Amino acid sequence: MVGEHSSKQYDQELEAIRSKVLLMGGMVETQFDEALNCFRVGNTEQADKVIADDHSVNQLEVQLDDACSHLIVRRQPAANDLRTIMATIKVITDLERIGDESSKIARTAKSLHERGMVSFNHYETVRTISRATADMLHDALDAFARLDGKAAVQIIAQDDVIDHEFRTILRSTITFMMEDPRTISSALDVLWVAKAIERIGDHAKNIAEYVIYVVEGRDIRHSKPAALAANGEG
Repeated sequence: MVGEHSSKQYDQELEAIRSKVLLMGGMVETQFDEALNCFRVGNTEQADKVIADDHSVNQLEVQLDDACSHLIVRRQPAANDLRTIMATIKVITDLERIGDESSKIARTAKSLHERGMVSFNHYETVRTISRATADMLHDALDAFARLDGKAAVQIIAQDDVIDHEFRTILRSTITFMMEDPRTISSALDVLWVAKAIERIGDHAKNIAEYVIYVVEGRDIRHSKPAALAANGEG
């Protein structure tokens, strides 16, 4: 009876942590959306808010890491449960880094606006990669919430699309700078933002990989997408 009570309490504690992780996920998703909006319209007040919100995300990371550590020490979870906690800790780290990248985007947007760099069509350059990455992040958080391994496999494949889009932006922006050297400063800012977006895609991919680790016990961080999909069908 005591063991059953202890197990139930453990499940409740783990679920409380998962709920807070999803809250953190919602926070960084909003942070990313608002950062992109700052970059699109040059709203410096909103940029300041995105940067300030990063402090709340960082605090939540510390709280959740502490909660996970205490859960391991107090409950000494079995292998499956330990796997869940370890994956959750890694998800928390990726979410915090997404917050960092969103802050970079907001800072760049603020700098561009304050320098009056409005002639170069900044947002159009990153529109496609922004939408793809925002969708990927949303889907990764949804897969984590539902522990949906099949959805996670599909999300991982999307990272190749984002990487390809970043390379396209890199090539076109370099060409643009060569044709008109006056655009170099603002074009470099666009590249900085595109790289931050691409990194957010990488973190979303990591979250999807941790979902597969929890659900199937497979560490697929260095697997080829095609092999991964084939394995998932088996």
